[in-house]
Amino acid sequence: MKIKVVNSLLVLVLFVASNALAQNEPPKNWFNLDAQNDQVNGMSTEKAYEYLKGRKSKTVVVAVIDSGIDINHEDLKDVIWTNPNEIAGNGIDDDHNGYVDDIHGWNFIGGKEGENVGPDSYEVTREYKKLLPKYENKKPSKKADYEYWVQVRDAYLDDAQKADMQYHFYDSLRSSILRYNKLMTAYLDVDKLTTDNLNTVKSEDPIIQLAAGFMSNLVAKVGDMDMEDVASSLDMAVDYYGTQANYSYNLDYDSRKIVGDDPTNLKEVGYGNNDVSGKGTDNFHGTHVAGIIAAERNNGIGIDGVANNVRIMAVRAVPDGDERDKDVANAIRYAVDNGAQIINMSFGKAFSPNKPYVDEAVKYAESKGVLLVHAAGNSGEDTDEANNYPTKNLDKGKVATNWIEVGASSWGDDKLAASFSNYGKKNVDLFAPGVEIYSTAPDNEYKEAQGTSMASPAAAGVAALVLSYFPNLKPEDLKDILMSSVRTFDGLMVNKPGAKGEKIDFTDLSVSGGIINAYEAVKLADSRKISSK
Repeated sequence: MKIKVVNSLLVLVLFVASNALAQNEPPKNWFNLDAQNDQVNGMSTEKAYEYLKGRKSKTVVVAVIDSGIDINHEDLKDVIWTNPNEIAGNGIDDDHNGYVDDIHGWNFIGGKEGENVGPDSYEVTREYKKLLPKYENKKPSKKADYEYWVQVRDAYLDDAQKADMQYHFYDSLRSSILRYNKLMTAYLDVDKLTTDNLNTVKSEDPIIQLAAGFMSNLVAKVGDMDMEDVASSLDMAVDYYGTQANYSYNLDYDSRKIVGDDPTNLKEVGYGNNDVSGKGTDNFHGTHVAGIIAAERNNGIGIDGVANNVRIMAVRAVPDGDERDKDVANAIRYAVDNGAQIINMSFGKAFSPNKPYVDEAVKYAESKGVLLVHAAGNSGEDTDEANNYPTKNLDKGKVATNWIEVGASSWGDDKLAASFSNYGKKNVDLFAPGVEIYSTAPDNEYKEAQGTSMASPAAAGVAALVLSYFPNLKPEDLKDILMSSVRTFDGLMVNKPGAKGEKIDFTDLSVSGGIINAYEAVKLADSRKISSK
């Protein structure tokens, strides 16, 4: 799930704003708190546990299809799923499921020799490369196919050019800051540049004039910040657009050389490896997601996840780029076949060339009684109009009954809908906390992150909590309870995601019109006299 860097000053603005607004940040566990008791728009998780006190629960297996999980993290190691039918390290497929030594899950983007895919191309890049020989300078055959090609071509060429320009801009800006800061501090014989000492510069040297003017403008914007800190704050943008230029839009990059599979054989079983942490790659995203759902509660360290009786099945299928339909579908099937009752999917993309195969996997999960929870996306778009795959909308107008699409909310009423969140009166089911979420990070660390990628596991955690105390619930019934018990905000006008200065009724952003609420959900499940035995 990508978050775009929008303009040349965004990283600097975020850096300054994070310091200036530090005193206005919500509690680190705000997503589990209650609006009435704690004055933040959390999910009332702690209140739900008060209601459930003294009751027994059953363990729920939640599969996290993501970038990999640090399964040795201090706050996760005791909640990681272990395959009861597999013997670790013997090189044998003991349970005959097609995956050798899948002790804690499976990695669909790894190779047999232990290598793992980190960065990967975007789906639009792969589609452009595939269709280019067929349509470039040639007459169209089928109109619909040609229109699709034009959509792919225009999207690829436009986005690839922007990424290349942004990469060189940020890289040049960072270099200029470091270079001119070093030059001017030496020229003025000072430790730190200020507006006052820069105003003393009197030189006819054009380089000194350029450097003085550049640094004067920068100092005016960032104040007393250390210039090396300012430069390093641009690292995120340089890395982001550098990855795009070198991998995401690179027509020659092929990650499947690492995996060693046949990309055209969608039903291939056994490719990949059992390294669910994704050694050598960035597994922050998956680790953060897992912590929101299941970081061990009440252990006196780190954070408390949402659900208190779960096991996390780690399924690695999401690179730093776009996940592939083959891997998504096979990951869903793997999770279902190995006992997952809920699957969290914090990823998405605009093109899905093998959508029918993914749809089959979704229907398979539906037939097996498995709930799928999916992030709505971070483009500030109406997904009733824009594409975000995978989707609950299947072939022939069928809509998956086992699917919950989740938008991201914040803690305060004034900015209740996250500015980046996708929305949709038909296609987004509900909202959940997704702004400044504090959770687990690799190597026993804890960090904040935001996105619908965080909102989805928050909702999945509530679903797991409810299911653990009311285990007879079918996915469609569990979804109905979660949707019917949302906290609503009648008549509350909020900033419309992705639109500056435009307001919208929060009710109109999703099917349910509200934010998931654990307390109301368990009360509703209880009122329906659903047996927990």
